[in-house]
Amino acid sequence: MAAGYAELLRTRHAARLLAGTLVGRLPNATAAIAIVLFVRAEGGSYSLAGALAAVYGVANAVGQPLLGRAVDLFGQPRVQFPAAVVSALGTAWLALAGTGSAAAAYSAVVVAGFFTPPLEGGLRALWPSVLGGREDRVHAAYALDAVAQEVMYTVGPLLVTLSVALWSPAGALLAINVLGVLGALSVVLSEPSRTWRSEPREAHWLGALRSRGLLALLGAFFFVGTALGSITVAAMAYADGHGGQGVYGWLMAALGLGALLGGVAYGARQWSGPAERRLLWLVALLALGYLPLLLTPGPVAMTALTALAGVFLAPTIACAFIVVDRHAPAGTVTEAFSWLVTFFGVGAAAGTAAAGPAVELGGVTSGFAVACGAGAAALAVLTATQRILSAPGRSRTVTGSAEPVREGGGALLVDN
Repeated sequence: MAAGYAELLRTRHAARLLAGTLVGRLPNATAAIAIVLFVRAEGGSYSLAGALAAVYGVANAVGQPLLGRAVDLFGQPRVQFPAAVVSALGTAWLALAGTGSAAAAYSAVVVAGFFTPPLEGGLRALWPSVLGGREDRVHAAYALDAVAQEVMYTVGPLLVTLSVALWSPAGALLAINVLGVLGALSVVLSEPSRTWRSEPREAHWLGALRSRGLLALLGAFFFVGTALGSITVAAMAYADGHGGQGVYGWLMAALGLGALLGGVAYGARQWSGPAERRLLWLVALLALGYLPLLLTPGPVAMTALTALAGVFLAPTIACAFIVVDRHAPAGTVTEAFSWLVTFFGVGAAAGTAAAGPAVELGGVTSGFAVACGAGAAALAVLTATQRILSAPGRSRTVTGSAEPVREGGGALLVDN
C-alpha cells in the first residue's frame, strides 16, 4: 500500500496539490478547537464557545456549496485564493477584538466560516485530470486523500495547543490562518488548478442537489458530523477535569490518529461489491466505536478509547467520496463535494451547539451521549435509503481520459 501511495505522489503535481490543500484547510480543520480554546482563555462559557464554533460551522456550511458552484462556473484561482484571504481576515478580526462584544465575535466567525475556500472539493475535482482519468488511480487517490486528512486532524490539534503554549490562543488563530492562505496560494498557482474547467452542466437552480442519491448520503453525513462536533466539546469538558488543555490536545490527536490507522488499513486491500453497501457497514462500525466513550475512564484509557472511536472515520470518508462521485450530476463535481463538506459542517455545528448545554446540564457523559445518538441516526438514514443509494450511477468521461469511466458500484482499487 505504501508503494501505491508513493507512486501516486510521484505523479506530477500530485504531492503539491495534496500538501497545499491540507495546509490550506488547516484553519477550517482546527477552527472548532481553536475557537473553543480562545473563548475559554477569554473567560467565556462552554455555551458561548460552542455557540461561536457552531456559528462558524453554519457559515462555513452555507459558503462551501456557493463557493463550490462558483468554482465550477469560473475556475479555481478566481475563487479559492480571494476567499482564503477574506476568511483569514475574519479570523484576525476575532483574534484582535476578542469576545467582549458578542456582535463583533459572531460577525467575525461568520466571515471566517463563510469565505473558507472549497479546497477539499476542488482537490477531488482535480484528481481525474492529474491522474490521467484512470478509475483505479482516482479511487486510490480518494483513499490517500482521506488518510492525509487524518494526518492533518492528528497534527492540527497538537499544532493549536503548541501555538497556544508558545504564544496565546489569539496568536494561534493568526498563525494557522497565515498558513492557510499560503496553502491556498500554492494550490491556485499550480498548472492543474489554473487550467481545470468543469464539465458542461445542465442549468438547474438545485445544481448537485437534484440527485436523490447524493441527498441520501448528505443526510447521513449530517449526523456523522454531529457526532464529531459533539466530541470536540465533550472532550474539552473531560480535559478540564483531568489535566486541562494538554489532555484535550492529546484526545483530539488520538481521534485523528485512530482515523489515520483505520484509513491506512482500509486502503491496504481491494474491496469488492457496491460502495454503498460497504458504506453502510462502515457507518455501523463507526457508531459502535462511540459507545465506549460513555465510560469516561482516566486520561490514558480515555485517549485509547478516543483513538478507537476514530478508527472507522477515514474509511467512511474515503468510501463516501466514491459515492459522491457516482451520484454527482455532470458539471457539478466541486459543488457536490462541497455539499458533503457543508452537511458534515452543519452536523458538526449542531453537535458542538448540543454538546455544550448537554455537558452543563448532565456532565461529561451527556456530551459523549450526543455522539452516540448521532452515530445511530447516521446508520438509520443509510439503512432507510439503501435502495436510492444503490440505484445505477451515471457514466462520464473523466477529463484527460479517452475512455468512459463508470463511477461507483465497483471495487476500490489500490495499487500495491
